[in-house]
Amino acid sequence: MEVSRGSWVNTTHDWSSVIDLSHLAHIRQSPAEFAPGGPLHLVLEVLAYAADEASTKGGGRCLVTLYPDGSLSVADDGRGTDTRMDEQGHVVKKPVMASKDLRFFDFPGAELLPDGHPRRGMSVVAALSEWLIHTNRRRNGAWTQRYEHGIPVTDLEPVEPDGTTGTLVHFRPDGPSHSAGTSTESQLKRLAIAWPDLDIQVDDQSSG
Repeated sequence: MEVSRGSWVNTTHDWSSVIDLSHLAHIRQSPAEFAPGGPLHLVLEVLAYAADEASTKGGGRCLVTLYPDGSLSVADDGRGTDTRMDEQGHVVKKPVMASKDLRFFDFPGAELLPDGHPRRGMSVVAALSEWLIHTNRRRNGAWTQRYEHGIPVTDLEPVEPDGTTGTLVHFRPDGPSHSAGTSTESQLKRLAIAWPDLDIQVDDQSSG
């Protein structure tokens, strides 16, 4: 229930606000501000979370896949996105996609991503994507959820556990971001030097 969520201790996000419509609208009004460089910046926003995980556990791997339809995916081997259980026994995931990351958004001292632009959080990726599918694998279960322009259009849908943990974020940038072109393997490899704990591989299927 919403009342119980409101009493939860916040971490990087406000657990009581699963969807922040005004926040998403604010991002979509200024795509050039929040995704300078288009899809490359969006990929770096996702990779930053994988890098956080890799740093925490002393190393990690990540696969970036570029698809012919202009979509991209980032798969890591971290712990997966955090979840909690409400008083009714329903799983509630950390609202990383549709609400502010309290560490970075609107924070003047936010860290810079390898492209030299401020880190804003995963909500920027979701808001500026035609669609985004977030698949999450944790020790206590696995699920997937689809978003359109940052708004969830499905519930958490269970997926079969496979013994691994991590996240898969598959998204298709829209508007100006989509028309800006896709990231290349050389660009990502050059910028990823900033994250020495994260081994990044790139599978470019877009030219095939």
